[in-house]
Amino acid sequence: MNPWTKVKLTDYESHMRLSSVYQLQTLNAMMKEQLAVCEAESVMILGIAGGNGLEHIDREKFTVVYGVDINPDYLNACRVRYPELGEVFKPICADLTDDQLQLPCADLLIADLLVEYIGYECFCRVVQKVNPKGVSCIIQINTEASFVSDSPYTHAFDGLSRVHHQMEEGALTLSMQKIGYKKTVLQSVDLPNGKQFVRVDYAKQF
Repeated sequence: MNPWTKVKLTDYESHMRLSSVYQLQTLNAMMKEQLAVCEAESVMILGIAGGNGLEHIDREKFTVVYGVDINPDYLNACRVRYPELGEVFKPICADLTDDQLQLPCADLLIADLLVEYIGYECFCRVVQKVNPKGVSCIIQINTEASFVSDSPYTHAFDGLSRVHHQMEEGALTLSMQKIGYKKTVLQSVDLPNGKQFVRVDYAKQF
């Protein structure tokens, strides 16, 4: 069983919003920019968790928002928190590491703190299935041994180490180039605890 199915949303979000971590707030601001990466009527958000950033969805622009997560409780929380999205929001409970998984196509694909838990190769397979015009990723660069910042909630993430991959922007970009995507944006944001978020956007080369 994937360890993310055992992480309670309250523990995850409480940890992420701590002032010493400040990742929930940072991701929210970055998501607003990610949603404008390319002309898109449909967007798929991988590892959507509790829907942080969904308030930035412009319903006049997007006709469908696919929210993908392996934890069904997270997807239920999205529906409860953002009823205004109505039928525009389409939850998909799925294990992205399943080679047989079928996914709908979308113009824009967003993956924040997701590639770390499935690896470059698996992520690229997902990209090829969704076939987006634009891809926007946020990866975490760790400056210390632990990929989870110290907090009172750290225990909730004990099982994640067995599915976690250390990230490098260069390796991700090389993997994306191999499937026909060119880097268009590179942005770094420093976090309070010495870690760093790196946003990388890619455009499909037709």
